[in-house]
Amino acid sequence: MSIEVQNISKSYGAQKALDSVSFSVKKGEIVGFLGPNGAGKSTLMKILTTYINADEGTASVNGNDVTENQKAVQLSVGYLPEHNPLYLDLYVREYLEFNADVYKVAKSRIEEVIQLTGLSSESHKKIGQLSKGYRQRVGLATALLHNPDVLILDEPTTGLDPNQLVEIRNVIKNVGKNKTVFLSTHIMQEVEAICDRVIIINNGKIVTDKKLDKLVSEITAQVIEVEFDKAITAELLTTLSDLTSYKNTHNNVWELTFETETDMRSALFDFAQNNGLKTLQLNLKSKNLETIFREKTAKK
Repeated sequence: MSIEVQNISKSYGAQKALDSVSFSVKKGEIVGFLGPNGAGKSTLMKILTTYINADEGTASVNGNDVTENQKAVQLSVGYLPEHNPLYLDLYVREYLEFNADVYKVAKSRIEEVIQLTGLSSESHKKIGQLSKGYRQRVGLATALLHNPDVLILDEPTTGLDPNQLVEIRNVIKNVGKNKTVFLSTHIMQEVEAICDRVIIINNGKIVTDKKLDKLVSEITAQVIEVEFDKAITAELLTTLSDLTSYKNTHNNVWELTFETETDMRSALFDFAQNNGLKTLQLNLKSKNLETIFREKTAKK
């Protein structure tokens, strides 16, 4: 296994950030690590990269224990933290040369990562002159410099505009062909575009761990937005078959969730006619990863 986590727990005072978390990641997988703010994502990534120690449990990267073999772990991991730390007064090549000396890698590797991350046109500039998107590329180039087997990326596309997001996403997907990638993000489309597997954490516990295609295939619920021409009661809606939840979003518009593979729009049309109503709009809204995320991390 590239990453092995067994019963990891970590507390900050009375706050339990991680509560007996366990999972493993195979070599070559691209795994999306999802969760709301404060769920424990960054804490676990810091443990895997040896920045902090767990209170309980064990973790290893490429077979190296993160507590007992920290140097070996650091050499096998490329880490891009959420707040990408860069020396803004250094030129891009100068900064990469500095890190190449730290990792004791050949200077020829600098040109390779510049090409790989699309930094060629900006490599002559100071980092402080770069856009947010190119600064993220510098951070990613640094993480790749020593050619690690495992990439751990914490919110790699935070603050990027749509064009920059697509560019960085493509870079990650490209380098992920030959490496294990473990990435945290709040952008569901990013996970759907890049990842093979999804792990969702909430309140320090794993609540979902499945292959992305399997997770999507299990979605049988459908959400329909319907607007009636007059007000109705929630009690009347409960007569609809396979209805699992309903929400009055505004005025006479309702968001209805059905647990069935049958398209319920025709049933809603019949329902309206039978109750002396007219449907002013009837829209099928697909249930996607974002919906699953909200369900798994909703406050109870």
